[in-house]
Amino acid sequence: MKKLLLISPLASNSLLGGDFYFRLPTLGLLKVAALTPPDWEVKIIDEKVEPLDLNQEADLVGITAMTPAVNRAYEIADSFKQRGIKIKVVMGGMHVSKLPDEALKHCDSVVIGEAEGLWQTVLEDFNKDELKTIYRHTAFPPLASMPLPDWNLYRNKRYLPVHFVETTRGCPHDCEFCSVTNSFGGKFRNRPVDEVEREIQNLEPFEGKFTLKNVVFFVDDNIISNKTYAKEFLRRIIPYNLKWLGQTSVNIVKDDEILDLCRKSGCMGLLIGFESLSHDNLSKMGKGFNKPQDYFDVIKKVHDYGIGINGSFVFGFDHDDEGVFERTVEFTIKAKLEIGYFSILTPYPGTGLYEKLNSEARIIDRNWSRYNTNNVVFKPKGMSPEKLLYGYYDALKLFHSYSSIYKRLWGTTSKWNFFLPMNFGFRQTIKKTVRHGLAGSSGV
Repeated sequence: MKKLLLISPLASNSLLGGDFYFRLPTLGLLKVAALTPPDWEVKIIDEKVEPLDLNQEADLVGITAMTPAVNRAYEIADSFKQRGIKIKVVMGGMHVSKLPDEALKHCDSVVIGEAEGLWQTVLEDFNKDELKTIYRHTAFPPLASMPLPDWNLYRNKRYLPVHFVETTRGCPHDCEFCSVTNSFGGKFRNRPVDEVEREIQNLEPFEGKFTLKNVVFFVDDNIISNKTYAKEFLRRIIPYNLKWLGQTSVNIVKDDEILDLCRKSGCMGLLIGFESLSHDNLSKMGKGFNKPQDYFDVIKKVHDYGIGINGSFVFGFDHDDEGVFERTVEFTIKAKLEIGYFSILTPYPGTGLYEKLNSEARIIDRNWSRYNTNNVVFKPKGMSPEKLLYGYYDALKLFHSYSSIYKRLWGTTSKWNFFLPMNFGFRQTIKKTVRHGLAGSSGV
């Protein structure tokens, strides 16, 4: 039996790296494993939760890599290649798909885009000793008849007990800083509801974990991408007594039926990409359907259904000045957001933002490990790179101060007993990651 080793490398410089308190499982490699025939012995190593033995035996090594982890991915690939020609290394993932020529300096083969419809061919070619350098789709693959992930591959790993389930890929909005549309297409593709329901039916409780029983994170970029599909899907999952989290846009408040179905089906919280409080920023990034003057109403309506909100905000747009950090944190506290996800604008390869900043000679750092939304790799327009970095640090610390947590969670109708430990987890991570004295005087 041939041995397949699948590896998710650690993005060690990221705030969400090895010290991050919320160690979440990765769904991508489980999907690759599910596409692998049973005559292969499959093992997954995620450096976020376990060490990687570079001397272990394998016939084929598959490495996935997003941009902040790709340097480590290349180190791993080089190490296996140096052991001899018998071990073949295949790489895939968002970064590798955008810069395949860069990746091929370190591996034998690159899978560009989604694994469905390609991975079986890779394995067949490997068995014939005819591995090609590049595998790519001519069209986006359908999402029907996808094999179910085997969560037993993650048994006894140090993850939080949360299952990930995918129902949709693609996005028509094509925001300037986002790589989703470029990677997964400008249309929403939905999996058949019957197949998603069957996957949920087959999820097994995590052994020894009781505090987060039946928690599922739906990884779609927008859970309401297709309203007809979303309503049918939400109705179907009501009997399973899930506690689920997902992502959506501000447009969810335009449909009371969907909000009601979210509540009835067990939705605890939604990540909403507010991105900015500036009209000019939102218009320029291609997200003009976000109206900052409506944000309070959006948040209140979601809260009225007992659903918490993780509000996403990005710092460093061209219309941001040095006051953006304080304004944003003040807004999040006043709006009583349960969680806030702050990030620094980052020009990932393959995005319109990367092309724009590169053409303007504003990219100042080419070290991919710093492309993690926690570092400044370009020249902002409204402030210095140092002001952007330290302002971001201050926003993180102020948002996760005891005073802020109390003000945001007190009196909310959402599941505060779920969001309170999440806030304290973020707080502890930030205290360990953000160096004292580096980010002004804001205390935690």
